[in-house]
Amino acid sequence: MIGRITDEQIVTVLRPFVRATRPVLDGLRESDPFGLRARVAHGSPESPEERTLADKILDTLASVQVPGTAAWARMTVDARAHWWVYRVGRFTTLIAAIPGLGGVLARTLPVSDAVGAAGEGLLLVALAGEHGVRDEDRLVELLSSVLFQRELTLAGRALTAEEDAAADARASELTGELTETGTRASLKKVGAAVWRLGRALWSVEDELDKRPNGRFYHHWIGLLPVVGVVGKYLGEWSGLKRAAKQGRAWLDRRGLVAQT
Repeated sequence: MIGRITDEQIVTVLRPFVRATRPVLDGLRESDPFGLRARVAHGSPESPEERTLADKILDTLASVQVPGTAAWARMTVDARAHWWVYRVGRFTTLIAAIPGLGGVLARTLPVSDAVGAAGEGLLLVALAGEHGVRDEDRLVELLSSVLFQRELTLAGRALTAEEDAAADARASELTGELTETGTRASLKKVGAAVWRLGRALWSVEDELDKRPNGRFYHHWIGLLPVVGVVGKYLGEWSGLKRAAKQGRAWLDRRGLVAQT
């Protein structure tokens, strides 16, 4: 990209991204696209010999607390934030492992970078929500700080009607079928939305090198044949946890951390 990306461009990308995360997170939190609640209550429906790798992954996911249950209500804010780290991390890893969930986008974007960027953005919005922070401007500032190392101050600047409509239209493009009335949040629909979120952040790719990443040795392992995929996975997982810590620190500095 020619020239330095401006703060205004960052806001233009992040505002619809934040709006689009809401139905995606709802799909992960409430609509239970994996059928985890049924697995928690009744166990895996498949016989051992019929279970595929995807079934085994879903069984692992089902072993953690599920929003909407009594166990979830008893969890502290920090415990729920910890749950989101593993939920988003495992979900985005599953998407990266099954590129077909992203459709054509999965064949046109670097898997780890696109999914990693979207995963970190989703996680930050989810964590902020657990602390009661849902204001759009604050969320844009949070994502800008952690993902792009840009400190923005949006307070006092009202959106014009045209800007608001443009952000809504772009958010609808990113969420796709998830916002259609009567649509159930299936694994494929949520996965495709995550890919579109990744592509949205990729529009400012020159800034993505600043987002939390893995350690130097993860990068080295990622360059090796065969085991390289392990290095990329570990690097993205490390980056996700670092994003969570940086997000919590950002909220803490502003006195926005909820009491547990």
